[in-house]
Amino acid sequence: MHISFLDKEFFAGIRGFIFDCDGVLVDSMAANMAYYNIFREHFGLPPMSREEELYVHSASNQESLDRILPAEFRAEAEEFRMTLDYRMVLPWLQLETGLTELLTWLRGKGFYMGVNTNRTNTMDMLLEHFGLSGIFDPVIQASCVSRPKPSPEGVHVILNGWRMLPEEAVFIGDSHVDEQTARAAGVRFWAYRNERLSAELHLSAYAELSACLKQVDAGCRPCMP
Repeated sequence: MHISFLDKEFFAGIRGFIFDCDGVLVDSMAANMAYYNIFREHFGLPPMSREEELYVHSASNQESLDRILPAEFRAEAEEFRMTLDYRMVLPWLQLETGLTELLTWLRGKGFYMGVNTNRTNTMDMLLEHFGLSGIFDPVIQASCVSRPKPSPEGVHVILNGWRMLPEEAVFIGDSHVDEQTARAAGVRFWAYRNERLSAELHLSAYAELSACLKQVDAGCRPCMP
């Protein structure tokens, strides 16, 4: 479904929004490529293949390193990882267009907002870099749960903290991992800039969602482009 056909009933009952990070909050493809290619270069390997680039974009850090490095390098890779400062790739990150305006509106209307990401320990740094500290609560990283996405564990932690039913929350993601996570958790799934996913709603831009929510809030229906 696309946003131009929505009305007030579609949004009824939604109380919380759960966001993925990479590809949803930030355009991080270039940053991820730079980060993981540092490992490849360190071990004398060529840059990642396109398939590997796409994989690390949605996988956890441990899963990504397992995929792009031979097994004999993994122990040393963990030691090398501890020496890296993620701030060196922050200049490659870009906040998704229209996101700040959407978050400001949602916060003003009292919606709950959280993050469920397969990043391991860089979210505080990333959110601070973009002036988003304190916007999301909770922020669930792979290191916060026993099983990262596509396990629904992170979503369950968020819903339990919010004291919210699955049908009252929306997961906004951009990958098959996010789609599987939302389905396993029983929450509504909205796909961001990925028409290949099976989703209740496909979003091409946050400005469209902001405009639609404001129209619905003002009693105008349906939303029109």
